Amino acid sequence: MNRREFIKTGSLAAAAAAMAPEAFGKNAASDTVRVGVIGSGARAQGLMHACRGLPGVDLVAVCDAYKGRAEHAKAIAGGKARIHVDYREILDATDVDAVFIGSPDHWHRQMSLDALSAGKDVYIEKPMTYTVDEGLEIIAATEKSDRIYQVGSQGISSATQLKAKELVKSGALGQVTMIRASYNRNTAGGAWIYPIPPDASPDTVDWKKFLGPAADHPYSLERFFRWRCYWDYSGGISTDLFVHLVTTIHFIMDAKMPKTVMASGELYRWKSSRDVPDTVNAIMTYPEGFTVNLSSTFNNQSSSESGFEILGTEGAIAFRGGSLVFTPESLAEDNRWVVESWKEDLAKAYYDDPDVQAKETPATWDAQMRPSVRSWEEWGKNATEVHLAHFFDSVRSRKASVEDALTGHRAASCAHIINESIKREAPVHWDFEKEKLKT
Repeated sequence: MNRREFIKTGSLAAAAAAMAPEAFGKNAASDTVRVGVIGSGARAQGLMHACRGLPGVDLVAVCDAYKGRAEHAKAIAGGKARIHVDYREILDATDVDAVFIGSPDHWHRQMSLDALSAGKDVYIEKPMTYTVDEGLEIIAATEKSDRIYQVGSQGISSATQLKAKELVKSGALGQVTMIRASYNRNTAGGAWIYPIPPDASPDTVDWKKFLGPAADHPYSLERFFRWRCYWDYSGGISTDLFVHLVTTIHFIMDAKMPKTVMASGELYRWKSSRDVPDTVNAIMTYPEGFTVNLSSTFNNQSSSESGFEILGTEGAIAFRGGSLVFTPESLAEDNRWVVESWKEDLAKAYYDDPDVQAKETPATWDAQMRPSVRSWEEWGKNATEVHLAHFFDSVRSRKASVEDALTGHRAASCAHIINESIKREAPVHWDFEKEKLKT
């Protein structure tokens, strides 16, 4: 299958909605997957901790440009993992079957291509790419290498999102035309102004290895530990937070890409140690027939927990943490405020009409019960564990991953074109044939 055929068939593999991954079961020693961790920061270490609940996974090597993180990652791996200074040493190792890539965004393309070329299966943290064009390169590389490649927006492996997809596909919501999603924060840490470890210095932080393909810049611990705050290494809110929301929307709605995006972004509050916006709003119009409103502020968190709603003609679903709430639309037409302005005989004739009574006068209807609010709460293993289990299941079975390169490309590209709209201060449009921004 060539790239164009691959793109046209769509993605977001149906396996995400199928049975629980087999990786939670017992595995023979020969099924053990040996993993190297490239970029062992907080998120990568979270993946390493999650692997403890998965049989047949051996963490054999770690790498990071900050020695302190590499040493701590080794400890998480039980003290047996090797520490490498150069990630390519992990790719050259014959005892590594797969890699986790948890590096800053600007490194994702090169590390992905190098890992696939080295014959390693890849689990890469979101966003998959730093630019739109990088996604097409990675898609081509996955086809050529025949390796498993899975992106780490773990929400699509959650029971909550699977239930939401089931509700939408069942028709319970009717025609969905609007989705509203937000991701808000109100702390320095939430704005990625992280504390810098006291032992960080030129002796423990390899600045050149961190920069890699990025533009040269004087040594900066702020940029190293707070890289999400800078355009040189990240897309800010769009690539760190919106990419999760978009992946969810594409999964639930079986959507590919928006045809048009209009966005705005401003830096209102956290003006030191950053150049990306702390407030972003985006409107995305999809050819499937719905519009998405995305918003994020780092200046208030109060609405974040109830900030994801899918609105349909027959009902709405709202995500609230680990729960899902379905609210049916139980409405009757009510035109009294207009009809009562008519002459009395015309108004009486209107309400004597049986068709009007059937639609607008509930007091005349037969006694009945109508659907009310329903809710579900997620139980069991968290989404990260399940998403990793899907990955290792694919590694062993060689079946397609639940979040492949095309899926990752489209989610990341939404973030990139949101940022492009912000920078242009104008709407931008997607070229569905070329899988890139229209020029």
